[in-house]
Amino acid sequence: MYDKIFKRIIDVVVAVFALIILIPVFLILVVVLSVTFKGNPFFRQKRPGKDEKIFNLIKFKSMTDEVDENGELLPYHLRINKIGAFIRAVSLDEIPQLFNVLKGDMSLIGPRPLLVKYLVYYNDYQKQRHSKRPGITGWAQVNGRNSLSWEEKFNLDVWYVNNVTFRTDLKIILLTIKKVVMRENVNQSEGLNMAPFKGNKV
Repeated sequence: MYDKIFKRIIDVVVAVFALIILIPVFLILVVVLSVTFKGNPFFRQKRPGKDEKIFNLIKFKSMTDEVDENGELLPYHLRINKIGAFIRAVSLDEIPQLFNVLKGDMSLIGPRPLLVKYLVYYNDYQKQRHSKRPGITGWAQVNGRNSLSWEEKFNLDVWYVNNVTFRTDLKIILLTIKKVVMRENVNQSEGLNMAPFKGNKV
């Protein structure tokens, strides 16, 4: 009952309330990031959602689009500035994903949406992570995030989608708040310090 009905209702109510509360912060960031990155303050990227349906994930931009002589993006540490590092450290870059939640692309809590190119590498076990809406935060994020191997992340994701309860979601929210306040490994994107996922045995 919770997973099929109340989880979505809670997502919408909380997302609307959060956006109303965060309107001043949102507008300030739009102006600051527009100036900082000389244009669009948003980062958009296609990601797979529930049932592997592709959607456009939106976040606040935290890195430049600088490339090398071959047209390849420069390494992370050469593209992020102090403002970008700060908004990641306090997870302000995640705010626009509340619009993804309202649209139904995402949930507040669920497996983080990874890159589309990883889809071809998932085995049947790992594909279970797409049986639910992806989340802004999730079970893997509060249990290690980038300190985990891909196998460990997928194990946590699959466990979550098969054990969705209000109690578990509440625990994830509280642990996420704690990690944001304590700044525990919250300023790094999925896979940033990891080798790209190329498939493994689970």
